Amino acid sequence: MFTPKGIVIPVVTPLTPDGKFNEAVYRQLLDYFVENGVHGVFPFGTTGEFYAFDNGFYRHVLEVTKDHVQGKMDIYAGANHITTKGAIEIAKIAEELGVDALSVLTPMFISQTQDEVRKYYETIADATALPIVVYNNKPKTNVTVEPATMAKLAQIPNIVAVKDSTGDFTNTEEYIRLTRGVEDFSVLMGRDTLIYGALCYGCTGAITSCANVAPRIAVDIYEHFQKGDHKAALESQFRLSALRIATNMGTFPVVLKEALEMIGIPVGKCVEPIQPLNDDQRAKLRTVLTGMGLIK
Repeated sequence: MFTPKGIVIPVVTPLTPDGKFNEAVYRQLLDYFVENGVHGVFPFGTTGEFYAFDNGFYRHVLEVTKDHVQGKMDIYAGANHITTKGAIEIAKIAEELGVDALSVLTPMFISQTQDEVRKYYETIADATALPIVVYNNKPKTNVTVEPATMAKLAQIPNIVAVKDSTGDFTNTEEYIRLTRGVEDFSVLMGRDTLIYGALCYGCTGAITSCANVAPRIAVDIYEHFQKGDHKAALESQFRLSALRIATNMGTFPVVLKEALEMIGIPVGKCVEPIQPLNDDQRAKLRTVLTGMGLIK
């Protein structure tokens, strides 16, 4: 059974000035991740602006990902939609292309009961053979997967993990506590400021957006922790946290895209209506990146 672990990057989607997929820069990003020891890459998460692209675009990016990664990292694919049918259509594309796992966000906009949330994931799991990571990002969707619901979903064989991006550490702890007796089930941290603490509690890794910019720092948190060097792991966590806090300066993920531009990876702008940072925000971001040792 597939085990989600280590540092997984929800990769930004590089765009040309006219809004097309910038394949060359995307491949450059993937190389950057491999060179820095990243364990997995995750196209079309929140960081990848999944909501902005159609299924044809999605298929093409996954094809490029599969072609370039060549087994050097695990490939997770976002299968996110408001409807069950729409999520399954995306899941079928990912399964056809042979990715390692799916990340399935709760539906957006509509408010569901926990029974409806459970049925949503059960139906998708039944429609695909791929391992599924349940993705809870309540701050963005206003929909949550409560720990008791997650404990039920964890019993489904191909639901192998949950990513917790709520920022609520008690919620993470309850995911771990209520599923700790389930074989082959993992909890992943989805809030970049809490990776070290999550590893201490028993998470098997993290899906971290800031690792787009600072993959080595994120990997250091995980690798130092695995070696038992908690002091070094915590220090790396503090370095990464400075960038995560800075993302609040703009509409997500504009700070990450502008930070990548600053370190020399021209990923382009976010899809409108997201707007670029202003000069003052840019100066503050440059100071953060300088403090992290990413630019001189």
